Amino acid sequence: MPSSPRIVVCGPASWNHLIELDRLPEPVPHMQFARRAWHTVGGTSAGKALHLAGLGIDVRLWAAVGDDADGARLRKRLEKAGVVVEAIASEQTERHVNLMAEGGGRVSLYVSTPSIPPADAVEATVRAVAGADLAVIDLSELGRLVLEALPGRGTPLWMDLHDYDGSSAFHEPFLRAAEGVFMNDDATEDPWELMSSCLERGPRLAVCTLGAKGAIALEAGGARHEVSAVPATVVDTNGAGDAFMAGFLAARLRTEPVEVALHAAAEQARVAIETEHLHPALDR
Repeated sequence: MPSSPRIVVCGPASWNHLIELDRLPEPVPHMQFARRAWHTVGGTSAGKALHLAGLGIDVRLWAAVGDDADGARLRKRLEKAGVVVEAIASEQTERHVNLMAEGGGRVSLYVSTPSIPPADAVEATVRAVAGADLAVIDLSELGRLVLEALPGRGTPLWMDLHDYDGSSAFHEPFLRAAEGVFMNDDATEDPWELMSSCLERGPRLAVCTLGAKGAIALEAGGARHEVSAVPATVVDTNGAGDAFMAGFLAARLRTEPVEVALHAAAEQARVAIETEHLHPALDR
């Protein structure tokens, strides 16, 4: 395999307004003062692409971006950070307002969402996925359409299921098409059982992040792995899971074993949470 394999990441990229509060608002009329606020790049696919590019991986981000001011800001910041953006035309750029509080509390408000991608854009994305060494298809309408149009298993596909509960119908086609899946433990009391149920439907590897406790992984053959979180000065936890997955995939592309890849992933997550952006390159 080449030293810098091509990876396609397909899914959400957004322009976000982050507002940090002392506490999340209660559902009653009142006034609060923000501790700080800033605008920055968001979106799970953008986060993965940023960290893969920062690790020297040849990556292409396929994402819906509007021909508007938010889209121009988004593309400019990503491209300056080294991400090649294959923008899919959308009526508007995805935009969020994230309310955050100490301890990890967060409420994400979707201010605008992308329009349904046109058929020719889906076809172009499918061709890009088919020609890549590895692809990440993130949960999104674009991702769903791409999976439906893929001719069959060829390019290894990796999926981020986020807070999967083990039964969501929307997640099912992503799960069944994957070689490997990532998730967090937000919606389960037994992450080992959740990962085991995922492997019964096709993937060869499942990884579950546990926040400050680190992460665990389960291989189809039954091998279990655990890694502790890397000590960090926490600035913002947004995008930590995307950074973790990017670090893991970069290590696996170097043919590192799962145990080594998990440690690389934990280190990459530290990179994300020590900046107020998805990646330190956006600070510049």
